[in-house]
Amino acid sequence: MAVSRDQARAVSRAEARETAVVLRPLGLGDLLTGVPAIRGVRAAVPEHRLVLATTRALAPLAALIDAVDEVLPAVELEPLDWTGPPPELAVDLHGKGPLSHVVVADLQPQRLLTFDSPGYPGPTWYPDEHEVRRWCRLVSEGLDVACDPDALDLAVPDVEPPVRDVAVVHPGAAFPGRRWPAERFAAVAAHLAGAGLDVVVTGGPAERELALAVAAGAGLGEDAVLAGRTTSLELAAVVAAARVVVCGDTGVAHLASAYRRPSVVLFGPVSPALWGPPPRQQHVVLWHGDGTGDPWGTTLDRALAQITVEEVTTALDTLLLG
Repeated sequence: MAVSRDQARAVSRAEARETAVVLRPLGLGDLLTGVPAIRGVRAAVPEHRLVLATTRALAPLAALIDAVDEVLPAVELEPLDWTGPPPELAVDLHGKGPLSHVVVADLQPQRLLTFDSPGYPGPTWYPDEHEVRRWCRLVSEGLDVACDPDALDLAVPDVEPPVRDVAVVHPGAAFPGRRWPAERFAAVAAHLAGAGLDVVVTGGPAERELALAVAAGAGLGEDAVLAGRTTSLELAAVVAAARVVVCGDTGVAHLASAYRRPSVVLFGPVSPALWGPPPRQQHVVLWHGDGTGDPWGTTLDRALAQITVEEVTTALDTLLLG
């Protein structure tokens, strides 16, 4: 049966209404703290095709979020390579705007959800709000849907982890201000090995020398260093199968939350009230700060420096014996 021009336009509009685009092209921790909000969007538009715009590096992990149908490679604050019709809904989970708001607005969606900024009405941005709750609130207020901040879980990757049931020591962090000293991580790793645990030191390719130094200081062989030897999915699989994780305020801490693995997380310039794990017994936070440190600092934050090896090992012993 022939389709009239008006019917064709109606089909095109229907297809547009069936797509939702969510913008979150940031780091690993940013992606994982945004998972509950992404699930909230899915709950609000269950029949839509949900497209998550995130970085190429995070695309394999983004595919583990059960709410996502498609991953669109994106670069922070750059226009999206979008070739489809205007989506019915576009959501800015990047920032308070307006620069990131423009990225989603340029898609010309029928509905646009952003935090309030000049030219973009929406819920109010509160700087002292926890990252997970902030984005949940945007979605719940903007789309009138329930959004559970504890819905952080990821699917376990369909890859075999190189090791299982190990203690993961992750000494790296994006900036020196958030990087606990390597010699202290080495002392913690030695303590875990002395307690009979298999210990691995993880990190990205740029952190391999740091990981090697930690392993050497702990008396571990080079085989214990996984840094630079795992894909993002293999790292996630290692964390999902870990006995315990110890790390700073970085993406691996959020992987431990996503897989509900026991963890000890060391905070310095940034308050755990803004970026800490959910309040579960298996996640222990150590922090001596007041929230005034510089998260992009080039030297070790004073509050992070106050965390002692004994505090970390005591917390680990409590988790492992509990």
